[in-house]
Amino acid sequence: MRGPGPTPRPSRIRASGATIAAFVALAPLLPAAAVAVGTLKVDTALPYVCALPSGQQPATVRITAAFPDRAAPGEEIRPTGVTTTVELPAAAGLTAPLGSTVRAETRLTVDVAQNEQRAQTTWNGTAQSLDVPAEGPLVLTTTGDVPTLTTGTAGDLTLTAAGLTLDLAPSTDAGAPTTPTSVSVTCTPGRDAEGRTLLATVPVGADTGTGEPSTPPPPSAPSASPSSSPSRGPSSPSGRTVPVRPGTANGHNPKGPRIGQQADRGRGLTVTDEDTPGTPAGRPAAPPCVTEAPTPTSLSAYITGYSNVRKLNGATVIPVSCVLIEQGQPEFVIRPDGSMHLLTPSTGNLSYRGRKQTPPFKATFLTFGFAPATATMVLEQTGPLTVDSDVLLVFPDNLSETYIRAPFVLRVLDVRVNGTRLDVGPDCRTERPLTSPEPDPVKYPGDHLVLLGKGQLLNGTDATGYLLTGGGPLSGEVSIPAFKGCGAGGENLDRLLTASISGPGNHIKQIQGQTCAVGVDVPTDGQCTEDRQPYVVPKPER
Repeated sequence: MRGPGPTPRPSRIRASGATIAAFVALAPLLPAAAVAVGTLKVDTALPYVCALPSGQQPATVRITAAFPDRAAPGEEIRPTGVTTTVELPAAAGLTAPLGSTVRAETRLTVDVAQNEQRAQTTWNGTAQSLDVPAEGPLVLTTTGDVPTLTTGTAGDLTLTAAGLTLDLAPSTDAGAPTTPTSVSVTCTPGRDAEGRTLLATVPVGADTGTGEPSTPPPPSAPSASPSSSPSRGPSSPSGRTVPVRPGTANGHNPKGPRIGQQADRGRGLTVTDEDTPGTPAGRPAAPPCVTEAPTPTSLSAYITGYSNVRKLNGATVIPVSCVLIEQGQPEFVIRPDGSMHLLTPSTGNLSYRGRKQTPPFKATFLTFGFAPATATMVLEQTGPLTVDSDVLLVFPDNLSETYIRAPFVLRVLDVRVNGTRLDVGPDCRTERPLTSPEPDPVKYPGDHLVLLGKGQLLNGTDATGYLLTGGGPLSGEVSIPAFKGCGAGGENLDRLLTASISGPGNHIKQIQGQTCAVGVDVPTDGQCTEDRQPYVVPKPER
């Protein structure tokens, strides 16, 4: 993994493809003086102790990130370029439970402090599949978006590394998850890490021009605990519920904490976890999901999740999106081997403001290893979305497999590199739909995304895993094709975006929420809003 290298000044980025190419070629030769003013780079390696299958073992955890070198009260402090690299010893004993290939997810707890205020946040990260070496250490590097910080008072804001959880899951050679047991590893800073776990100190002062913090006022008593559940607020004109958090009026809190995580939420110090929205009591904000002409078999649901971009070594959140579904008629089939199956075909489409697409979403990555780039994108559905559910009836344990297939192109609306906008034009998109490995290419030809959900229905108990009507996790792998139509004013940015983003092996995990049976006379309580939209809004999981 590359350490923090020289970062060009924003003024060096132009909207010219030739200039960008030259800049990329020369960037490694730029002197250290070219580091952008106002950025605090962090690159630290810490000794940890991890509880592995082989017992307590030492491990090295390297954390890199970039922060603003100063902030004003009320200004967001957004860590960028966050990576967590874990080096586990050869004697970790992971090959037996996991096999030869593994995917990793990390959850790093970060303690945040300012004056007498304390809070905690979690930095989540995901990694692409990699081989477990037969000899030598296992090195895993994860990346991901992390929560922002906001404080309304002056004084140094410190961030300190604390506990780390490493989730390891076996993978096939193609990168798709398999069924063997996953391993969760808990790590804590070792004795040698004492006094070295401070990641960054960001001065917060009234005068951001000097970066000198003003004298902070004495802390006030903490406000409501973040564990308090938001109360159900007033109904919106559409009949949906507007969540109201403690200490707010009509959902608005002009000063003070927003959503905290295990924080003593005193005046000013706020941790806002924007990349992991939850489903608290009451219904959080979600895009409209209205079925205009429902039938007795009409369903609707929300779906959201993460998608890795392997080339950029990062992951992005695909936002909460509306799916409208027409459930087909189930068919009972006895296969030649005597197994009994209940097959249910369904069709559907995404719905956002009358279009078959997701809402726009942003992803921030380090292009070419050092230049922060933010892209605004949408996934556009270009053909039918099909849902094929197959329940194997084996009393009392019924097993379900559901394949969801649909062609999507990835459209890029806006790109900014080091804060400078690149004009990609109005028609920048992949030249063909995203593609996944297809288990039945004869029956389902062409380029399309494939997601698989597995569920279990044990008689007399609640279902587990994924079912179309109940929701759950769906996963798959996708190849991102080359881009076309990118650029304006005679500049062609197709090759730049293709080199940065396109390629195979991008893991996707989506979470579908409970469906709303739109066309029934009396929907099940807790599944639909008053105006027949899905009540359950899922949160993404890595």
